[in-house]
Amino acid sequence: MDSASMFPTVGAPDADAAAAAAARQGTLTKPTGALGRLEALSIWAAACQGQCPPAQFARARVVVFAGDHGVATAGVSAYPPEVTAQMVANIAAGGAAVNVLADVAGASVRVVDVAVDDDTDTEYRIRRSSGNIAVEDALTEEQVEAAVRAGARVADEEVDAGADLLIAGDMGIGNTTPATVLIALMTNTEPVVAVGRGTGIDDHGWRRKTAAVRDAMYRAYGDRFDTLALLRIAGGADLAATAGFLAQAAIRRTPVLLDGVVIGAAALAAERLAPGARAWWQAGHRSTEPAHALALAQLELEPVLDLQMRLGEGTGAVVALSVLRGAVATLAHMATFDSAGVTSRQESDPATP
Repeated sequence: MDSASMFPTVGAPDADAAAAAAARQGTLTKPTGALGRLEALSIWAAACQGQCPPAQFARARVVVFAGDHGVATAGVSAYPPEVTAQMVANIAAGGAAVNVLADVAGASVRVVDVAVDDDTDTEYRIRRSSGNIAVEDALTEEQVEAAVRAGARVADEEVDAGADLLIAGDMGIGNTTPATVLIALMTNTEPVVAVGRGTGIDDHGWRRKTAAVRDAMYRAYGDRFDTLALLRIAGGADLAATAGFLAQAAIRRTPVLLDGVVIGAAALAAERLAPGARAWWQAGHRSTEPAHALALAQLELEPVLDLQMRLGEGTGAVVALSVLRGAVATLAHMATFDSAGVTSRQESDPATP
């Protein structure tokens, strides 16, 4: 299938609401620009909602896409593959970092199993583990299309249920390896520049990971401009589903906070599948993975936070949600110069000594 036919054209956020929000920022009891990035975030929120002032997000939702990767058996992670299923259960039980941080930020969490290597039969399971991308394709043509569509269906479910802001998270041992491959291919970057330490691998592990990334890039290089082929050859079901989720969220005019390197790779693919989708996203944070910085530069997104986080799960984006809430609150609830009886800035008269 032609990837261009999977999604309709993405409409831009509301320019009139953005203009109204920018004008309102100039009336609030502060020097213009004094709240820095918060002002830009508030304008983005107003544009996404199509109203000024914007409403506070009432139903922020984190969706964690989970999947195993055959390349994990090559020693590219500090943790064994069985940890994926264990952590999926932990997230579902509310015990993971993303659950704790989401509770603080006022968001709820859902985990979607698309390729975990266990015996559980789940609604969106595409297969048990994606293939080892260093030596074989991650997915078949039918599976990659099914994964993208599954992610889009999840986005529809969440928006239809009332979600007004979405966060995509990831869980999968070894998943930074295919993410790095996708980013390196889509940004034309050499493996040694893009490969990071993932879950905390040592030098030997880094060399194994770099070799796996190099081999996968070699296998997929000829298809680097075909997004579905890239996801099929060198991605995985979880990455493909996340790409579909991000694309469909934009089509449904729902703002998204992006997380780390795995979500960054999926975002690059989603922007290709649905050009213009990135206008509906903000980068929640910048992870320590070098490939993540490459993805953000390609997407022209400036991260809200840089806390040296590298956990995944959606954790960095969830922390940024609190900042976004502050941005919305200041635009919506600060007094204006007129309402507070505060004298606004006086323009200097060039003729005055």
